[in-house]
Amino acid sequence: MNRLLIMGPQGSGKGTQAARLAEALGVVAISTGDIFRANIKGGTELGTLAQSYSARGELVPDEVTNDMVRDRLQQEDVANGFILDGYPRNAAQVGALDVTLAELGVRLDAVVDLTVERDELLSRLAKRAEQEGREDDTAEAIERRLAVYEQETEPLLALYAERGLQVSVQGTGEVSEITEQILQALRAR
Repeated sequence: MNRLLIMGPQGSGKGTQAARLAEALGVVAISTGDIFRANIKGGTELGTLAQSYSARGELVPDEVTNDMVRDRLQQEDVANGFILDGYPRNAAQVGALDVTLAELGVRLDAVVDLTVERDELLSRLAKRAEQEGREDDTAEAIERRLAVYEQETEPLLALYAERGLQVSVQGTGEVSEITEQILQALRAR
């Protein structure tokens, strides 16, 4: 299990679990959100563009995201595997990822689906906004991102289930217990 996607709505714990799984599996966690935030903080052209979308609770255009992920998957530290966090988010990105993986001669091993009730997500995101002061965690932006997830990203899980790749795990409880549940589910495949 070296090439994974981790999916779930904002606030489901994807970033936390991706980092823990990457360490446990000896692979690289790749978060599009972290890359965008680094570019925003660095004031790059991509960062300015990304910020204009994320501040409104919208997603960065596919072509920018697809190119960024393609470039990242070609870097040396990904040779032993990866966990993609926050990508793909829609059907067009799934197609782009399929092409990229085929070009690299690799395939996905599994897609981890973290499930969390909406009330818990809203509570977590409000707390994160308070603690981190993230500009993209306004109430309006949170609602918009959750709606986009439900409309565009959540349906991708059915596609990955058809491919026999989906592994669903409840994303509530102690962080270490969730990690262990994911690892057990992956081993059971």
